[in-house]
Amino acid sequence: MRYKNMLKRSLGVAIVASLILTGCGDNKQKGMPQGGARVVPVDTVTIHAQPVQLHTQLSGRVKPYRIAEVRPQVNGIILKRYFKEGSDVKAGELLYQIDPSSYQASVANAQANLAEAKANERSSYLKAKRYQSLIKTNAISAQDYDNAQATWKQQQAAIQAAEAQLQTAQINLNHTRIKAPISGRIGVSEVSEGALVTANQTSVMATIQQLDPVYVDVQQSTNALLRQRREMAEGSLSVNADNSVIVHFILDDGSTYQFPGRLQFSDVTVDQTTGMVNQRIITRNPQRLLLPGMYIQASLDEGKRNNAILLPQKAVTRTPRGQATVMLVNADSQIQQQQVQLGRIIGQDWLVDSGLKVGDKVVVSGLQNIRQGSKVQANDVTANFKNSSADNAADQTQNQ
Repeated sequence: MRYKNMLKRSLGVAIVASLILTGCGDNKQKGMPQGGARVVPVDTVTIHAQPVQLHTQLSGRVKPYRIAEVRPQVNGIILKRYFKEGSDVKAGELLYQIDPSSYQASVANAQANLAEAKANERSSYLKAKRYQSLIKTNAISAQDYDNAQATWKQQQAAIQAAEAQLQTAQINLNHTRIKAPISGRIGVSEVSEGALVTANQTSVMATIQQLDPVYVDVQQSTNALLRQRREMAEGSLSVNADNSVIVHFILDDGSTYQFPGRLQFSDVTVDQTTGMVNQRIITRNPQRLLLPGMYIQASLDEGKRNNAILLPQKAVTRTPRGQATVMLVNADSQIQQQQVQLGRIIGQDWLVDSGLKVGDKVVVSGLQNIRQGSKVQANDVTANFKNSSADNAADQTQNQ
């Protein structure tokens, strides 16, 4: 009986040992080395350089190209309004008529004064001319001759004064016809027929705004401006042949505005509270789609970075301090952690400022299974990400 029990135990131990040896054989067949290190399959992309068009997305407001506030220059009662509110008017077009009766009387009075001055001047001229011949024969005294000459010159000055008065009266009469100083769209009329207006009043009668072209005012950080100028000086960023900056617009409903603009100027001062620089863009607006005060997104075409490095966003992890890192596969198929400096997001990629070079193999899939020094089996999927990045870059350029 004891012999049978010992035989059963020996058979059990042999079976267990056989199963353990079978499991080890299976692990060897699956690729685990004898040292116990497991080879982890990962997907990688190979870093390469490519030209990338850079854009800066900024928020702005539309402003009219020109604006004129219509005010009276003389006192009077409004007799008639000649324009339709919200319509387009031309420069010189009649807008309001102020009662001209008193100003017409002033013109008539000035004309009469001028006629009187001319008549007096003629009489003084003839008298001075006669005295000029009489003084030669000593028929009159020198004093009488000098008085005649002085009177004639006084009447000449009186004519000039009367002409100036007539011109002033005529100007005031012309100002009773209030005309558009610029071409554009006129807004609400703040006065109606019968209203009394006065010269130099603070309130406006109407406002005219020129809406084609229009300005779009945006603000850009000084850091972005400094980076752009530094890259241009280093030659890593190329711009248009005429150094102009092309701007595309995205409307509030997400649609793209069909007319691109050009950056007209950047302010020479920095806002001390925000650290931003004001920039003004000019663009066409033939359909009057852009209205003053409208919110709009402006995409500034900064230029082209000729040797840009794009990195898929999914390849980037962050340290507890927020430093961006990636996992590289070295020549020995081992994982090496690398810190990188990232710029902006382009599509689904990061624009890398530093930390990577052409030819580096970056892990994009399987990051949760690896760490520094892990042995990996790399599967290169660069072609898939290159096509995706190209599509995203094209879409971004078109949308902006």
